[in-house]
Amino acid sequence: MSAIVEQAKKINEKIVAWRRHFHANPELGMETPKTEAYIVEELKKMGVTNIRQGIAKHGVTALIEGGTPGKVLGIRADVDALNMAEDTGLPFAATNGWMHACGHDAHAAILLATAELLVANKSKLKGTVKLIFQPGEETTIGAPKMIEDGVLENPKVDAMIGLHTGGVWKDGVPGEVGYRYGTMMAATDFFSITFHGKGGHGAMPHLTVDPIAIACEVYMALQTIVSREISPLDSAVVTIGSFQGGTAENIIAQTCTLRGTIRALTSETHKKIQTRVKEICENVARGMRGEATLEFKVSLPPLINDREMTDKLRKAAEEIVGTERVIEVSEPTMGGEDMAYFLRAVPGTFFHLPSLPAKDSPPHHHPKFDIDESVLWIGTATFAQFALTWQ
Repeated sequence: MSAIVEQAKKINEKIVAWRRHFHANPELGMETPKTEAYIVEELKKMGVTNIRQGIAKHGVTALIEGGTPGKVLGIRADVDALNMAEDTGLPFAATNGWMHACGHDAHAAILLATAELLVANKSKLKGTVKLIFQPGEETTIGAPKMIEDGVLENPKVDAMIGLHTGGVWKDGVPGEVGYRYGTMMAATDFFSITFHGKGGHGAMPHLTVDPIAIACEVYMALQTIVSREISPLDSAVVTIGSFQGGTAENIIAQTCTLRGTIRALTSETHKKIQTRVKEICENVARGMRGEATLEFKVSLPPLINDREMTDKLRKAAEEIVGTERVIEVSEPTMGGEDMAYFLRAVPGTFFHLPSLPAKDSPPHHHPKFDIDESVLWIGTATFAQFALTWQ
């Protein structure tokens, strides 16, 4: 077993303290200035000097150069929270109306601890590790904005690795590490459809064009895309999560808006569904004497793990927790993750660190979401072990 194990275990209390600081002080989207400042402060305490901040507003990178030349590995953690009030009752619960309900507080703490371990083991490190603290994952724009701002350059990143804690995948219990070859998370987008009609009195519908009626027809028609146009062997989802129209019982509205999401495990299926959503909305609206305007707000690619990098991850994890505790994730999730942009740009892998306290624990994005802090060191140790052995 790797010597990194004992080093990581010794600083788990520090990892927990970092996690609790982030948890108590959540920030949203790309607006994470306090989180940025805290990360930079902690890195400087470790003796890390090659720090760049302000990437895509508040992203941070730090370089740790090894004792011998080699390639550059990027290790990424997302740091933003969710726009929801916390209801955990924890002594370090957030009180500003926002919440770390997806584990990003743990991700940031794990990466800070990785920096500490790699600084302590610089003489054994080959090449360079670029630590990437990324805001804006929940809005899915953080990764592409950081890439646009040059996060993968100077020095050029040759490979990437990241993790997700909690219970995103059904496999695994705290103390294990989950890996998966190929597609691990779905292509994702969010869309908004506004149907335009002709408003009027509810007692005289024949003088109007009812956009709510159009929206109802479209809602039902969209359900047939997956059930009748996509192979049963090709997983996909079309969900309408918001249906808004009208202001009073006796008024036929002028507009009605649906908002929803598309999920698919391949880019081809994702694009096909996008096309069919647009065609159905426009044609049904036209056939009912109205109009439709459609906007796709976000479009994430699927998260696809590189096989060679995943093999290296599996071997590194086995050195940390033992072969019997490294498990293959049996199926991907239809959730999306903007780490996909990094893995599309460079080969890499994304792994699962199970940490739900119990099987019936509240899931991600729930006001009572919490994690088992005793296993955070495993994420740090796996990152460090990978960095020391991948090339």
